[in-house]
Amino acid sequence: MTVFPLRFRPSLSGDLLFADDAGTYFKSDNDFLTRYALGRLTAEDRSFLNRNGHAFEEVGDLAYAGFEHRFASRLYTPGQLDYVILVPTLRCNLACGYCQVSRVNENAPGFDWDERMLDAVIRFLNGLSTRKIKIEFQGGEPTLRLDVLDRVRDFCLTKFETCEFVVCTNLQNVSEDAWRFLELPDVFVSTSLDGDMFTHESQRTFSADKTQAFSSNLHRALEQLGSDKVSALPTINPHRPPPTRSVIETYASLGMRSIYLRPVNFQGFARKKFDAAAAAEVWNAYHSAFIDDLIEYNWTADLAVEEYYFVHCLRRVLRSGHNGHVDLRNPNIVGHGYIVVDYDGKFYPTDEARMVTRVGQFDLSMGNVFDGIERTTIDTLNSEALNNYHPDCLHCPYQPFCGVDLIDDLSRYGRIDMPKHLTDFCQRHTHIFDKIFSLIYSDDPKVRKSMAIWAGVPHFDEALARWHR
Repeated sequence: MTVFPLRFRPSLSGDLLFADDAGTYFKSDNDFLTRYALGRLTAEDRSFLNRNGHAFEEVGDLAYAGFEHRFASRLYTPGQLDYVILVPTLRCNLACGYCQVSRVNENAPGFDWDERMLDAVIRFLNGLSTRKIKIEFQGGEPTLRLDVLDRVRDFCLTKFETCEFVVCTNLQNVSEDAWRFLELPDVFVSTSLDGDMFTHESQRTFSADKTQAFSSNLHRALEQLGSDKVSALPTINPHRPPPTRSVIETYASLGMRSIYLRPVNFQGFARKKFDAAAAAEVWNAYHSAFIDDLIEYNWTADLAVEEYYFVHCLRRVLRSGHNGHVDLRNPNIVGHGYIVVDYDGKFYPTDEARMVTRVGQFDLSMGNVFDGIERTTIDTLNSEALNNYHPDCLHCPYQPFCGVDLIDDLSRYGRIDMPKHLTDFCQRHTHIFDKIFSLIYSDDPKVRKSMAIWAGVPHFDEALARWHR
């Protein structure tokens, strides 16, 4: 019998978490580690490893093929280009201090698509071979260019079989024409609500009148469009975060059951005003407290609340195929499944890549709508976008569930070869997976209730907390 290589990590309780390359995991102790390392496995050890898919008798047998399938299903394969982020303007009617997109004032000239640019964008969309399309309008404030949103939507409805449109709007000033567009059945709203209204005002609106206008528009959006068509994301300053319970209760009171906590991004204007480059430890502590408070809240709540990214990571642990989040994939191939078209017509593989370019660190553009896509630079970057063989990741039991974000590394460190354990990405995700496994192996009924809800199952099966003693 041959055992597939096992990685291990000690936990605070003194036991060890083991996982193989395909993401199958269990807990055991130092005695098992010693037997495994010295090649002195007992009959019980061998039986356990065989039953749980950690070993095989010969290459090509059922156990080997099963492992191959589990390993391959963990890997991300980009599909057709069917997700396009469009930035028709950089103009905005707010001046948030942590803005990552380097917006300009509402009346500034020269930061919008003209007719020639819009025609070129539509020609680009017409050249896509996909039958379905998701268009996300960003800015600036995209509702300042409703004419562009209308033109793009009208074209897409004639070109593609299935269309979805997301308008990323601050909901600060919404005209009746904008409300009519947002009411369309294939249009969804993504906005920002920074935890609670007090924090929102201190970070975004800076006045009670503007806060009240936003609150009124948010309530109208939820009532008029429906909560299934409106999402709101908080941006949190890790050094001055709102109370966790306040965030949960604010979102729950609005009927929003999924909260995607985001720390201030180390991009654009934010890098000048916020210490976002080295906040992993502070953020991790806040995030952990937030998950604990969610568990307490869900214990007595009629409708449970989740933290979106934590739940996404949990589901990546429990099963393969969860590659919907563009920042957590392995390999994290960019510039193929989705693309960004900036206000000047340049293509970028991600929104963060255009920020890295904007501040002059590296040029990560991929051509433009007039000359076409040029992937040479990005494909060179993609050749390194794999965590399977990195010296740090190679020994980490979380590797099968994790990913890479080389553009974040470029932004923070100016290089992609930083030792992974020193990067913000690794430190944040190590914390998240530590937290996930501490909850998987918890016997607290409050924890079990939330974990079942977040995993999407009727009850949290004890078999998910595998032990070998």
